[in-house]
Amino acid sequence: DGWTLALGAKDESQIPVQPLTTALSSREYLASGMFTGLLSGPGEPRGVLEAGYEIGCGIDMSTANGVTIAGSAGFSPSHRVSGPRGGLPTTVVPVISTPVNGVITVGLKPGLVVVVPVDKKEFKSPSPWIMIRNFHVKIDGCVGQSFIRSYATLTRQTDESDVVLSYVGVTTTV
Repeated sequence: DGWTLALGAKDESQIPVQPLTTALSSREYLASGMFTGLLSGPGEPRGVLEAGYEIGCGIDMSTANGVTIAGSAGFSPSHRVSGPRGGLPTTVVPVISTPVNGVITVGLKPGLVVVVPVDKKEFKSPSPWIMIRNFHVKIDGCVGQSFIRSYATLTRQTDESDVVLSYVGVTTTV
């Protein structure tokens, strides 16, 4: 329809930072980037630019029962009789047994991906942009590796149609 759209990013970073909890299933990042669109064509450019982050978790523990440790222990008193073989019992002996049972279960689910939109900008110009600096991203309940990457979506709108162009950044693994 005579329009040319471009979408990209520069100065991107996803820096892992030490979580405030000591849980091994928590991750935190500071994410930054500059997301820019470019539109050229007949008429006034207008539409929406959205930028944010996709977060992936290899094994999800956030919606499972986590780690459950259960068990029981007790005392079971009883009496036993003893005596010569073939003869009458001559002694009553007290017996105490201590049964112990234990169970450990780990509730794990397949990984998941969460989309975190940071900003959504309506525009009426040929070069919209969104800058994100040190946006704090927190992941809880993730066992194993976690992943983060940026995304941006540029939608050019007219009265007759919409055209959508997407960008996905490089995946950072922790």
